[in-house]
Amino acid sequence: MNIVITGASSGVGRETARVLAAVSGNRLLVVARNLMKIQALAGECNLKKQETVVQPLQFDLGNGSFEELALQVNRQLGKIDILINNAGLLLNKPFGSISASEFDGIFNVNVRAPFMLTQALLPLLKEGSHVLNIGSMGGVQGSVKFPGLSVYSASKGALSVLTECLAAELEERKIAVNCLAFGSVQTEMLAKAFPGYEALTTATAMGEFVADFAMKGHKLFNGKVLPVSLSTP
Repeated sequence: MNIVITGASSGVGRETARVLAAVSGNRLLVVARNLMKIQALAGECNLKKQETVVQPLQFDLGNGSFEELALQVNRQLGKIDILINNAGLLLNKPFGSISASEFDGIFNVNVRAPFMLTQALLPLLKEGSHVLNIGSMGGVQGSVKFPGLSVYSASKGALSVLTECLAAELEERKIAVNCLAFGSVQTEMLAKAFPGYEALTTATAMGEFVADFAMKGHKLFNGKVLPVSLSTP
C-alpha cells in the first residue's frame, strides 16, 4: 500500500508510521514541519527493512501550497491507498483570552489542512482507498468538555462533521472516509492540555491501533466518527 501520513514527527503519528512501515509491501510518505525528526524516522524504518520504504517530506500544513505538495506526493509515491490526516495543533487557553489569530491558527491546521490536503490528493486516491482523520473526544457531541480547550474541541468537532460529509461525497468514487476520536493518549500534546496527567494509553499502543484501522477499517466502516478512548482525560 502507498500511504501518506501527516504529523509523523512525534506521538501517535510517528508510532503509526513505524507500524505501517514494518508491513511488507507498504510505502510511506511521512509529512511534518520538522525535517530532522522525519528524516530520523525514515532512516530508522528503512534500516530495519534494508530498503527505502519511508520517504520524508517537509511541509507546513498551516502555511504551505497544497498543490505543490500534491505534485511532490505524485513524484515520490504515485497513487495513494491510505491518507492519514493526523497532524494537529492544540491551544489550552481561557475562552475570553483567545485572539482571532489564535483561533485561525488552530482551525487552519485542524480543519482547513485536512480539507485542502484531501482535496489536493483526490486525483491520486485509488478506488477503494481510505482517508482517515484523527479527531478527539473533545470534538464528539455529548462528550465531557474541559475549560481552556474551546477552540481545539470546536475544530475537532468540525473535523468530525467534515468526515461525514466527505464520506457521502466520495462514496461514488469508492473512497472511504472515517475519523478516530482519541481520548487521552500519553503524548506531548496531552501534556500541554493536562499538565501532570498520566494517560492509560501510550502512543505506541494507539499507533498500532491506528495502523491496523487505516489498513482494514474501511472494509467495515465509512463516514463514521469512532471513539477510541479509555479516559477523557
